[in-house]
Amino acid sequence: MSMMSEFKEFAIKGNVMDLAVGVIIGGAFGTITTSLVEDIIMPIVAMIFGGELNFQNMFFTLGAVPEGVARNYEALKAAGVPILAYGNFITVLINFIILAFIIFMMVKAVNRLRRSEEEVAPTEPAEDIVLLREISAKLSNTTINK
Repeated sequence: MSMMSEFKEFAIKGNVMDLAVGVIIGGAFGTITTSLVEDIIMPIVAMIFGGELNFQNMFFTLGAVPEGVARNYEALKAAGVPILAYGNFITVLINFIILAFIIFMMVKAVNRLRRSEEEVAPTEPAEDIVLLREISAKLSNTTINK
């Protein structure tokens, strides 16, 4: 089997499409989570702590700041100043925790649905078990009739 035919077989399988759809939805979901953190959660946190709270502007400069460059995250990054952006890391960490929790809840719901489907649908015995039961029943009837 040539490499091209192997690749074709791999690409045509449903798993590849499922993976592609998952990656696309995951990317969109990541954007939603980022917006949730930046646009909803962080303003509430800022209100609780009083004033504007922008984690992105929480950093330490690790090098000299050129003259005339504003002391904010975007300007320092654009100027190539090395900074330790712990505030940005906190924001990304909050995004990850929220996303992981939502995915956990989704997996938990899917597992619950699968369990309920398994409980509802009675499993039929295998064909060989059915045949053995029929043979056993016939042998029991012939023994009783004699």
